[in-house]
Amino acid sequence: MKGAKGKAAKRDTLKAVDDKKVGKRKAPAKAAGKSKAAKKAAKDPNKPKRPPSAFFVFLEEFRKTFKKENPTIKAVSAVGKAGGEKWKSMSAADKAPYEAKAAKRKTDYEKLMTAYNKKQDAAEDDEESEKSKSEVDEESGQDGGDDEEDEEDDDEDDE
Repeated sequence: MKGAKGKAAKRDTLKAVDDKKVGKRKAPAKAAGKSKAAKKAAKDPNKPKRPPSAFFVFLEEFRKTFKKENPTIKAVSAVGKAGGEKWKSMSAADKAPYEAKAAKRKTDYEKLMTAYNKKQDAAEDDEESEKSKSEVDEESGQDGGDDEEDEEDDDEDDE
C-alpha cells in the first residue's frame, strides 16, 4: 500500500495544531446582502398575541402550585417536565375546564384579529390613495421643481 487515500491520509499529515480543525465544518459563507432578519417582515406590536392552548392554560395554574410545593427548584425545565407528566396522566374530564378556557380565549382572539385586520385593510387603502395622488402629481409635473438644478446654482454662487 503506497498511501492511504481520503481524509485519513490528510489527518496523518497535519500538524498537531491543525488537528483540531479537522472534522469541524463552518457554515458556508452567506451571500452579501440581506440577512434573515431583513428578509422577514417586521412584526407589528399592535397585532394580538395568539391564544394559549389548553396545556398552556393548565401550565399557568400548575406553575403556581408547583412553586409553592417546591420552592427550592428554580429550573424552568423541571416545572415544564412535571407539568407535562401531570397533563398526560389527567383524564379528559380533568382537562375539560382548561380546554373550555382555551376555547374562550381563542374566540376572543379571533374577534380581536378581525378588528385588527379591518384596521390593517383601512390603513392599506389610505396608503394606496396617497400613493395614487403622488403618482398623479409626478406625472403632471407638480412635484415642486428640480432640486438638482437648484443645487448646481448654489454651487456656482459659492465660487
